[in-house]
Amino acid sequence: MVDICIIGSGAGAAPIAYELSRSGAKVLILEKGDFYNEEDFSKDEIAFCRRSIITPKLKDEYHLIEDKEDGEWVVTPTYTSGWDFWNGNIVGGSSNLMSGFFHRLHPKDFRLKSEFGEIAGANIVDWPISYHDMEPFYEKVERIVGVSGDVTPFKYQEPRSTKNFPYPPTQEHPISSYIDKAAKKEGVVAVKTPRAILPVAKGERNPCYYSNYCGSYGCSSGGKSSARAALLQPALKNGNLEIRTKAFVKKLYHDKEGRITEVAYIDEEGKEKRVKAKIFVLAAQAVESARLLLNSKSKAFPNGLANNSGEVGKNLLFSGGGVVSGTFDESVIPLKSLMVEGLFVNRTIKDWYFLDGKKGGISEALFEHANPIVKANKQKWQGNGLIWGETLQAKIYEKFNKKKMLTFEIFNDWLPNDDCFVSVDENYHDKFGSPVAKIRIGAHPENVKVGEKIAKKTRKILEAMGAKDISEGISPYPPQNLQSGGCRFGNDPKTSVLDKECRAHEVKNLFVTDGSFMPTGGSVPYTWTIYANSFRVAEVIKKELKLAKKS
Repeated sequence: MVDICIIGSGAGAAPIAYELSRSGAKVLILEKGDFYNEEDFSKDEIAFCRRSIITPKLKDEYHLIEDKEDGEWVVTPTYTSGWDFWNGNIVGGSSNLMSGFFHRLHPKDFRLKSEFGEIAGANIVDWPISYHDMEPFYEKVERIVGVSGDVTPFKYQEPRSTKNFPYPPTQEHPISSYIDKAAKKEGVVAVKTPRAILPVAKGERNPCYYSNYCGSYGCSSGGKSSARAALLQPALKNGNLEIRTKAFVKKLYHDKEGRITEVAYIDEEGKEKRVKAKIFVLAAQAVESARLLLNSKSKAFPNGLANNSGEVGKNLLFSGGGVVSGTFDESVIPLKSLMVEGLFVNRTIKDWYFLDGKKGGISEALFEHANPIVKANKQKWQGNGLIWGETLQAKIYEKFNKKKMLTFEIFNDWLPNDDCFVSVDENYHDKFGSPVAKIRIGAHPENVKVGEKIAKKTRKILEAMGAKDISEGISPYPPQNLQSGGCRFGNDPKTSVLDKECRAHEVKNLFVTDGSFMPTGGSVPYTWTIYANSFRVAEVIKKELKLAKKS
């Protein structure tokens, strides 16, 4: 028996493993994927993006997507549509593949219902904790996991316990100064984006070398603050942490008192094995965490473990928003500056976080992804027809040598609602024989309305910069890589799955620490908040096991 068994190894799992193993607890992580380190990562677009080697084949492991067509909910398996909700089955999870845009939630995000009132058709609630409960752990992530940047004052600046980030900002592309000037012209501040990417060495991690391949790729220097590089690899050295890879967790079992006694998993050879522990932590990412609980049925929990409230899987969250893009050439910026490769844009407009007395969002600047196959393939179209030969060759040359596309990614709240949730379907099974997750992706109409407001304001920034061919794309569909909710925490066991410490109301030795706990998502990417909350929960588990406190 181990002290703690953690299911998953990403941003919600690694702080628990790091903190508890350092405090003397015996910790076991069960991870479905394999262990890749810096030496295993490359910038091979075919391997990592076109034919991902770090996510399952959809014919073996898939999801069912429920989307509305002509007023009816239609179910489509992802092996048919190609829509992929896997985000890196690998030690460290999707944190290996993130772009590392790190923003804190604002204090008002913890009190959305109290601050802004109810929204028809949305299940808005206040969090059971405050920003000030979370702030020390945001700071801890900055320091231990590693966040670089330079605090830029703006009107919605979150309160901080430190004046600045512990690591200096990454190097910036010349276009950043153009964004600053345009933002000032439009009466807003271009905030220097905090990044979970380090320009300096930290421990055994080498600094970023500005490869121009960040999002969707693992980091071969250790500069990216993934759960693996920042926390798990250091923790493995203390002798108290074990990571078992290629271990698919199938079911959780409990005793008469409702405490989990053991977990069943399928190993690489297809054999079922069991693990006993004092405390279990579930952090498999929102969809899969809900799926495991729903599949862990028993007489005491006929609808799934910890689900007598019927709330497991409900109020799933993604992120609202979309993109606004524009193209730049030498008529606006000298080619010598424009075509610099590898450096980060590192600019975010956050003055629109609140709009017209309501929640708004942010607009995050970045260049078009560097993947050459995708960029070249897009050039084959001209108007409504295909081009080829010298015409195509000239267009590709111009794309790679004469132009750059700047994109602003818009993030705004995905409002929790009754038509966005996870269930399981007993008629569909994966290669392990487990019922697969069915994801209903209904979006609240307010998501698009807010996104479009921010898009219009963002367009003015690009116009002020002199961008050409500006386009907008605000979608009601969810981005698969930003998942949270499904096991929201709260004070009432009838309307929430977890208590304020992220312990299941009905199962006292089960904690859920991935993004599932979030009742609302804010208007920023979730990773920093997931990291911070996991460090917060680690302190709770330390007290329960009566372990010495370390920081």
